[in-house]
Amino acid sequence: MVRNNTTSFLRRNRLLLGAAVALAVLLLFTSGMMRRRVVPVRAETAIRQSIASVISTNGKVEPVKNFEAHAPAPAEVKRVLAKPGDAVKPGQLLLQLDDSNARTNAAKALAQLRAAEADLHAIESGGTQDEVLTTRSQLDKAQAERDAAQRNLQAVQRLQHNGAASPAEVEEARNRVTRAEAEIQLLQSKLSRRFSTPEITKVQAAVTEARAAYAGAQELLQNSNIHAPFAGTVYQIPVKAGSYVNTGDLLIQVANLDVVQVRAFVDEPEIGRLAKGEKVEITWDAVSNRTWEGTLTQTPTVVTNLGTRTVGEITCQISNSDKKLLPNVNVNVTIVTARHDGALTVSREAVHDLDGKRVVYQIVNDRIKLLDVQTGIASLTRVEILSGVPEGARIAPGSINAQPLRTGMEVKAVER
Repeated sequence: MVRNNTTSFLRRNRLLLGAAVALAVLLLFTSGMMRRRVVPVRAETAIRQSIASVISTNGKVEPVKNFEAHAPAPAEVKRVLAKPGDAVKPGQLLLQLDDSNARTNAAKALAQLRAAEADLHAIESGGTQDEVLTTRSQLDKAQAERDAAQRNLQAVQRLQHNGAASPAEVEEARNRVTRAEAEIQLLQSKLSRRFSTPEITKVQAAVTEARAAYAGAQELLQNSNIHAPFAGTVYQIPVKAGSYVNTGDLLIQVANLDVVQVRAFVDEPEIGRLAKGEKVEITWDAVSNRTWEGTLTQTPTVVTNLGTRTVGEITCQISNSDKKLLPNVNVNVTIVTARHDGALTVSREAVHDLDGKRVVYQIVNDRIKLLDVQTGIASLTRVEILSGVPEGARIAPGSINAQPLRTGMEVKAVER
């Protein structure tokens, strides 16, 4: 029984015992080197590889070509003819509201428009049709009276010349012509200038108002039946048949999801590295092992405060042919500001700032050699070396025991 318990204990604590042994070996190794004043260091090799300088942030997916329908007036949802995820065609009926009130209002608006237009026509014509016909008849009579008065005046003037008519008779004949011409002018004014400028302006305003009211009623009626304006995908319908909506409530959203837009924010120190057209990579935590590619389409035009951050807003256009990226989801955004292939690189921790210079520690014959270097672009983990380090050189990022490194120091490399 005791033997079995001992065996079980050893099995349960095998990993713990192994770690203890490894630690003991490392301590002995380190202690031996310390006695010899040999510093254990991490070691790596300067290698050539592709390196990219990136800016990482997060953003939200938005449709580029988007359609939203909102309730034009309080109404009941009559029918919903689509569901989220449906592919729709241009002009396809998607949703209907109860439009009975809209139809009534449109009919009333049309009647008011017709009445206002009739009033305007009456003003432009000099009155109603009956009034115009009566005035024209009176004008014809007045013109006939004037013609008769002119003939009579001519006859009286001849008689006066022969001594058969008195000056008084001539004057009376002339007055008759004058009265006839005045009557004609009055009737002509009734036909062309019957109404005053304020009266005309008032009627014209009434017509304009009636036309606007009718257009609004027609628009309200048309918006009670929601059609797809373009081919796309339905991605949100927050209402259902029989529900009641108020003015402005969202009814449905349709978008072309073949190409989407990601809106994100970049911290102020990084803005200077941005340029339109730079490559953008998008990942979404909900879809593992998938990266979408696109381009930076808009760089910041202003810097604003976002919580404790000072940021600029960017937009990126992303290809989404399989429509897996959905509107309004939060995604990870990586902007590739530069990429160099075949660059000589070391780890970021291998490059140190010393007395205003950038240096690395090379391991040569188990001793440290200080190298001044020029660096290029940097990724999250690597730095490009432009000069100062030979390819394949063994580099010490630092000591294992945190002891500072210096030129000529004897070290023992522990490969990474």
